[in-house]
Amino acid sequence: MKTKRIIVALSAVGLFLSCATNPFTGKKTLALVPNTQIFPSAFQQYDQFLGENKVVKGTKDAQMITNVGQKISKAAERWLNANGYQGYLKDYKWEYNLVDDKTVNAWCMPGGKIVFYTGILPIAKGERGVAAIMGHEVAHALANHGQQRMSAGQIQQVAGVATSIAVSGKNEQTQQIIGTAFGLGSQFGVMLPFSRSHETEADRIGLQLMAIAGYNPDEAAELWKRMKANSGGKSQPEFMSTHPSNDTRINNLTAWAPAAKEEAKKFGVTSFK
Repeated sequence: MKTKRIIVALSAVGLFLSCATNPFTGKKTLALVPNTQIFPSAFQQYDQFLGENKVVKGTKDAQMITNVGQKISKAAERWLNANGYQGYLKDYKWEYNLVDDKTVNAWCMPGGKIVFYTGILPIAKGERGVAAIMGHEVAHALANHGQQRMSAGQIQQVAGVATSIAVSGKNEQTQQIIGTAFGLGSQFGVMLPFSRSHETEADRIGLQLMAIAGYNPDEAAELWKRMKANSGGKSQPEFMSTHPSNDTRINNLTAWAPAAKEEAKKFGVTSFK
């Protein structure tokens, strides 16, 4: 009976499971929650964040963030249109803001809402470094990584319920052991690798976008060398992290840069900033 209930629970997930296609990789991706629901909520949260933080306006740095963002998103539109994805960006509302915060970070919400913190600018060291970061963040939005994380989280919750049902007749100690094992296994074996794969994917897509926008993709590896130096070379073991290690990223970006330049040639870009 318990097995049947588990199968029914998991089958329910399958019935509601839907997929989208990542245009840059051709892969099918999880899409349990449609972007028509995700984007309005993301836009509202973004506006709330801006209202609660100090947004930098009217400076050279703020204008640089906007200019680079527009160039990268335009490169994305060119690539999508050239590859049969006209209209893919119709629900996106690109926005690029610089926030006064010492944190070394930048992020993008679903639908194209991007924030750079002032703390990352000394490491970016100008427009090319910003372009490398911007390409990565725009890539997250284009690949619908937020949607995939939400979908994976829902599946993880259902699987957790199914596991609880399966062990409900066992003694309390056994239930705790199995529950802990499931939690660790799903986190380190599924969710963290899933997140790292998103970061790697965004690195590769972002590299192409910055090249099409006219920025030298070689700069991306240089940026991550500076990021590594800023961290003092310290980082969590990769299997415990949501992101690939600095060395993994540097090696990947170095290896992918020639292909990004070749992709840019298809759009008439043969020299880079």
